[in-house]
Amino acid sequence: MDNLFILLLIPVIGAVFLSFIKETKTAKWLALSIALLELGLTIPFLCHFIPDASIQFEQRFTWIMSLGLDFHIGLDGISLPLVLLTNGLIPLIVLSCFGKNYKGSFFALVSFMQFGLLLVFVALDAFSFYVGWEAALIPIYFICALWGDGDRINVNLKFFVYTFFGSLLMLVALVFLYNQSAINSLEWTALTSLELSETTQRWLFWAFFIAFAIKIPVFPFHTWQPNTYTHAPAGGTMLLAGIMLKMGVYGLIRWLMPIAPFGVVAYGQIIMALCVIGVVYASIIAFKQDDAKRLIAYSSIAHVGLITGGVFSWNLEGLQGSILQMVNHGLSVVGIFFVIDVIHDRTGTRLLTNWGGLAMKAPRLAWLFLLLVMGAVGLPLTNGFIGEFLLLKGMFDYGVWFSVFGALTLILGAVYMLRFYQKAMLGPLPEKHTSFKDIHGYELIVLLVIGFFVLFLGVWPRAILELSEASVVNLLNQIKF
Repeated sequence: MDNLFILLLIPVIGAVFLSFIKETKTAKWLALSIALLELGLTIPFLCHFIPDASIQFEQRFTWIMSLGLDFHIGLDGISLPLVLLTNGLIPLIVLSCFGKNYKGSFFALVSFMQFGLLLVFVALDAFSFYVGWEAALIPIYFICALWGDGDRINVNLKFFVYTFFGSLLMLVALVFLYNQSAINSLEWTALTSLELSETTQRWLFWAFFIAFAIKIPVFPFHTWQPNTYTHAPAGGTMLLAGIMLKMGVYGLIRWLMPIAPFGVVAYGQIIMALCVIGVVYASIIAFKQDDAKRLIAYSSIAHVGLITGGVFSWNLEGLQGSILQMVNHGLSVVGIFFVIDVIHDRTGTRLLTNWGGLAMKAPRLAWLFLLLVMGAVGLPLTNGFIGEFLLLKGMFDYGVWFSVFGALTLILGAVYMLRFYQKAMLGPLPEKHTSFKDIHGYELIVLLVIGFFVLFLGVWPRAILELSEASVVNLLNQIKF
């Protein structure tokens, strides 16, 4: 049943039911069942998708008649990989929380956030996109504020203020564009066909870019991220890093670049420079971290800096690399954050100086963790290799020096990730961790599934590239700089 609206409706219905469940075990299994049902309903879209440049499975409903606003959704080769990523990771994130004492309210927020994420990726009108953008923010704020640790309230207030400020800038831009349209429309086709002056496009560029850059986050809009990732619960961190930041990159491709091409031409090199600075800066800071979650938080800034650079190169290799690497980064970062959570639950600490030698007690964890690390550093035949190669090729075609400095992520990433693995798994085993148990049950399932796709996409990246290629080529032909 290829009904895209049903794909949006199920998480909302699931969130309503889950909010009434007080018993922990029931909540977990119901949440997993809903997430698996959603994943199952996603498979027909993949099977019936034709990898051309068309919008498929389109649906349109009148939403606010007096304003001429429609609820317009559909899929193309750019959005489908992100829908697959979202609906593929949510069951794993839910399963990863089986060891926690979470009631239905936690999983209800996860389910409602899934609705917001999906709406962002399938919206073909800016009003629906904005509703999804805001709908995803509210549940993640409460997830991090209610189930986080440390100074979570102040940290999440900063996160909320940052992202809400960006949202307001985007809203102002959308209201302006709505008034510029002869038919008062926020449809993607209407907005991208507007004849806007170069001056107008310049300020529109910054209104959209700041909103998306905060969410990604791109240097120097990243300051909310390390503390938020560190103090969020494991499930919240996985949602933020694995899926939510992709909303910003997707927004660049779908909305910013087509609406404000003159702005991209005017400020593209500045943004590319920020991306490269972010890659080097975050990689160096990551090397100095002792808290494992904070290390991966900075690692994520470096990776998304490279992904954003691929988008702004605005060529086939750069855009294809960005789409592929969004999927790859989502898989790898969710797996690594789960490994950190597993070790933290058993040792009571996230400090690398208090870890060490765990491979002797947990060989299954050690091997799967090593696979995730190899994927994160882009080892050939793992998922990160082709994505990073395409990104660097795209940036090379845009400007050689951007590619040269961007490539430092390969070297610096290998340094801090291998150091991370060494500190955790190798060396002498502290006496207080001699009772450390290897992964089993749901922990093993989560890491095996992620490990499989790390290898699968490393061997056959065409699985994603073939879906997106025609849509990317069509977009490049429509919007030429």
